[in-house]
Amino acid sequence: MIMLKSDSDTEAGISPSAAVLAAMAQRNAEGVAAGILLAGEGLQSSVRGARLKFAQGRPALMDGPFTEAKEMIAGFWIMRAGSMQDAIDWVENYPYPRDPHTEFEVEIRPLYEAADFTPEFMPEIRLAEELLREDVPRAAHQRTAQA
Repeated sequence: MIMLKSDSDTEAGISPSAAVLAAMAQRNAEGVAAGILLAGEGLQSSVRGARLKFAQGRPALMDGPFTEAKEMIAGFWIMRAGSMQDAIDWVENYPYPRDPHTEFEVEIRPLYEAADFTPEFMPEIRLAEELLREDVPRAAHQRTAQA
């Protein structure tokens, strides 16, 4: 998973230019065509969000906006990269919606797979998880087709 960190522009709801959005869409389309980009979205400002903090089994709701924009996520991509280096290469060559002279941060983290869990992750749970992962794209496609 590749996460683009928020900044004052994303928290202010400032949209990238049409040219930058077109370049991003083109790069995303290339990733989909290559079979490596599985999902990607931009996230709205935290002013439109909420957080739930759990303590002693009880949730406490906090409405946005939240402080420390640099600690929040502005967008994400989920990729099936062959290696961490492949993901780094993708990140280094992406047309970000930022002025190249400004500082921003992108974080890359592997997702867990069933094989990463201990033997306690019983075979029947592992199978159910694998079937669910197969169903998600199919279900999304069906919703899109019905719309």
